[in-house]
Amino acid sequence: MTQSADAIPSTKLFSIRAIYLRWGLLALIQLGLISIPLVDRLQVLLTGKVVQLETVPVDPRDLLRGDYVVINLAITSVSTDLPGSDGLRSGDRVYVGLSADDGGVARPVLIAKSRDSAGPLAIAGTVRSTTGETLRIDYGIDAFFLPEGEGRIIERLDTKRVLLQVSVAEDGRSLPLTLLVDGKAFRSDSIF
Repeated sequence: MTQSADAIPSTKLFSIRAIYLRWGLLALIQLGLISIPLVDRLQVLLTGKVVQLETVPVDPRDLLRGDYVVINLAITSVSTDLPGSDGLRSGDRVYVGLSADDGGVARPVLIAKSRDSAGPLAIAGTVRSTTGETLRIDYGIDAFFLPEGEGRIIERLDTKRVLLQVSVAEDGRSLPLTLLVDGKAFRSDSIF
């Protein structure tokens, strides 16, 4: 014995629809929360300017993602002689203005507390420590994931041969793109 849709009371139909609507909304909210970091990465990738940065890599492992190279960027240690470095303290959010040298490697030319004051190309970071002559700045792009076994290859290379291509968005956010060895792409980071 089956019931037609007309035989089911309207309050029961409304209750069933409400349950499906709640579960559907919950699923949409979860998908939205998952997509926020992906959209952020995609925006930096599509709108950012690609620059090359010098590195000093060290090779550890991550049990879930495999090998990764910890990238110690040369611009992590910035001289206090740069314009704008006066009065900075640990924890300050800064924008490091970059300019490419003759070899295409971006170097810091100034430090600012606002993006507008940092020049046409600037990467955002946080001051981690200050000494009399050096500021240590964290840019949040200190790991580059590689397939298992390839991290050791990078570890053994002379650090002068390794560069990191980074996409820098207009607002200072950055994203590692490609690990370069001798000016050629060794490995590209997946977009997501």
